[in-house]
Amino acid sequence: MASTTDLGGFDPFDADTLQCPFPHYARMRAEAPVLLAERLGVYLVTRHDLVLDVLRDPATYSSRFGSVGMPMPRAEREQMAEVFAEGYPRVPTMLTADQPEHTRYRRLVSKAFTPKALAALEPEIRRIAGELIDGWVDRRQIEFVEAFAVPLPVRVIARALAVPDDRLDDFKRWSDDSVAGIGTVASFEERLAAERGVNEFQHHFADQIERRRRDPRDDLLTTLIDARLDDDDPDVVDTRPLDLPEMLSILQQLLVAGNETTTKMLTEMMRLLGERPDEWQRLRADPTRAEAVVEETLRLSTPTQGMFRLVTRDTELGGVSLPAGSRVVVAFCSANRDDSVFEHPDLFDPDRERLREHLAFGKGIHFCLGAGLSRLEGRVALEELLARIESFGLADSNTFEYHPSFLLRGLIRLDVELGDGGLEGGADGAAPVPSG
Repeated sequence: MASTTDLGGFDPFDADTLQCPFPHYARMRAEAPVLLAERLGVYLVTRHDLVLDVLRDPATYSSRFGSVGMPMPRAEREQMAEVFAEGYPRVPTMLTADQPEHTRYRRLVSKAFTPKALAALEPEIRRIAGELIDGWVDRRQIEFVEAFAVPLPVRVIARALAVPDDRLDDFKRWSDDSVAGIGTVASFEERLAAERGVNEFQHHFADQIERRRRDPRDDLLTTLIDARLDDDDPDVVDTRPLDLPEMLSILQQLLVAGNETTTKMLTEMMRLLGERPDEWQRLRADPTRAEAVVEETLRLSTPTQGMFRLVTRDTELGGVSLPAGSRVVVAFCSANRDDSVFEHPDLFDPDRERLREHLAFGKGIHFCLGAGLSRLEGRVALEELLARIESFGLADSNTFEYHPSFLLRGLIRLDVELGDGGLEGGADGAAPVPSG
């Protein structure tokens, strides 16, 4: 086995590593759970307990990592500044804010993600999922990403944000632009193009927000406009309502969190089940297992593989000294395969103990606000697939290639062959799934 020193040369952008980083992370957990990755200039934190230590100490490990990117030449900085000037200010909000600002944002936005609000979305999620599946009635093979994993979450979050159907392609493009530089190598020209797309997104929603101010509706935009905090709340220093740049920043984060990660989770769930036809039949016999299957998929796939933190003071983590100003990546994907928490962690086992201890949604004050929506979409999607598909397999044409990002991991495409029975019914006449 190579030495710990050799691990310092770990290259997350290596083509083979992008396809399967997990053996590398297993070595790190065993040999160097806090490792300086020289290629990135960051410390990788890979063990479950140490990841929790970081997430539970936001004072030491700041989320204001938006300004810690690689420096650009002056000419490129000036050109990028010109593009930014064409949009609204990019203000740090939930994901890239610390307390007490983070508390204000979180409490204002959480008013749109109450259990009641999520429950109200379930019929629409079920309708969209069923409609997409029923569109396969005359097909024996589908490309699952394009046919289901992308359009379902895009249409759901678009409905929540009142985006009309004729703008769905733009909506998806804006989402892609928002993540274009996350965990991947992008050229300066590609970054410029992506930021112009973000500007387009901002101008569209700025217009929609102003329309809601004049004509309120029962939708998420109006909820954000109307959200207020109690002046007597001791945990909130600033009780102002959200201003326009803050709302645009939050909407951009909701756009990405509302579809990119769910797309990747749905695709990986279909791959895992396609490799395990016995598990599909168990689900058909007992659809109540759907929730556990979603959780185990989240643990194994972990679409958001990690997240940056910025060290605010000289400290020590796992026996390693971290100077103030250091950058840290908490590797959720590695923590979710830590055998000190999950027995046989590389195996797919929805019945495993401690399943809910996975960190696919993070933990602490930055726990993913959209976790409830993602879980709901995963469960409803699986239930609708079970109700209509007796059996399926993975086509020989699959190459199982993942997107070239070490932070957002998901299959580029997934070719699925429907069983000989095809679909079992439509929106009005789907065959019932046995209850077990």
